[in-house]
Amino acid sequence: MLRQLVTYEWFTIFLIIGLLCITSAKQLFRLRFNDFVMVFTSSKYLKIYTRDQKFIDTFDGLLFANLVISLSIFIFFGYHSFIEPVVFDFYSFLKVMLAVSLFFLIKIMVERLVGSLFDMEQLMDSYLFQKTTYKNFSGLVILFFNLFLLYSAVDPKILIYSCLVFIVLINIIGFINTYQNNLNAINLNIFYFLLYLCALEIGPYILLFKALKEYNG
Repeated sequence: MLRQLVTYEWFTIFLIIGLLCITSAKQLFRLRFNDFVMVFTSSKYLKIYTRDQKFIDTFDGLLFANLVISLSIFIFFGYHSFIEPVVFDFYSFLKVMLAVSLFFLIKIMVERLVGSLFDMEQLMDSYLFQKTTYKNFSGLVILFFNLFLLYSAVDPKILIYSCLVFIVLINIIGFINTYQNNLNAINLNIFYFLLYLCALEIGPYILLFKALKEYNG
């Protein structure tokens, strides 16, 4: 039984676009994609592709596109389920996608700038690549849960909470793995790294939460 959602067809279209992005990444970079999906069971992907990373990477770009689309749909369902019911509006949804994209892109650019200013570009590039890898993996998980949010009769709140638990676990495991992989470099720059975590890793999400709380207050 399909969930009764206003213009859910639009979400289907966006989900298909997300799936096409993932499929394209797999077809164009078959070996890399196979290593990518095994990132939690093998360190091969991070060891190989951290060295070969580029400023503009087609593979990461395709997975990032899916992340933006999937996260935007997930945000819509979260707002609809926990704050207030809303009717889907195409242009408003595009604004959400733009906001999500800009949030991640600006954050990455600022982080790269900080790495350059504190003379730890190599460490920051490695850290950002590995962090991006786990975020893109989270995009696959979010897309999976979006399918259930759209096409199942399961309570959306249960699905949303379950998805959030998975995302948190993925990123915690990712952070631990990243820390272990860059342990020596981080220890040499521990003060700057802790400053980075507080200012650019935790701070933006706190500010975003406060902004959303005031907006809905």
